Amino acid sequence: MQYKRKRLGYTDYKERLKLVKTRKLRLVFRKSLKNFYAQIIEYNDDGDKVLVTATTFELDKKYNLGIPRTNLPSSYLLGVLIAIKAKNNGIKEAILDIGAYRNVKGSLAYGFLKGALDGGLDIPHEKKVLPSEDRILGKHIVEYAKKGKKFTGYKVDINNLGKHLNEVKDKILRVK
Repeated sequence: MQYKRKRLGYTDYKERLKLVKTRKLRLVFRKSLKNFYAQIIEYNDDGDKVLVTATTFELDKKYNLGIPRTNLPSSYLLGVLIAIKAKNNGIKEAILDIGAYRNVKGSLAYGFLKGALDGGLDIPHEKKVLPSEDRILGKHIVEYAKKGKKFTGYKVDINNLGKHLNEVKDKILRVK
């Protein structure tokens, strides 16, 4: 009988073993229905130890995100936030752990990675997988809104989305 997490497709133990054997800190990115979660985790024989945690819920409450917490700009800002928290705890490098997510160029996980890189973490990666700056600033969302589509969950003016996202990023970067 396989482990329950393997049967349900939650954990790929071969991939996890590869990451753990490096003995480097893991930058973990996970998604729920309404939020993204990020943690920096250190492997221990007694069990993994979480060193730093950040969520998009925290982004919304502390930094007035004002947009849905599960889109590409939110994942990018979460990457920036976890990188700043990591630097404040003396962490300079990690390896990305996206778990069971598919490895798709420009995806939410790679938006998160780009945010962590811009926040100052050193993470091995290939530049071609990162989303474009236009997508990070939500220009694709603004274009879609101009077609007359209705949006829910946006507490900011959709036409000034890029400016708002840059303001939130600046607030995060000012935290020491």
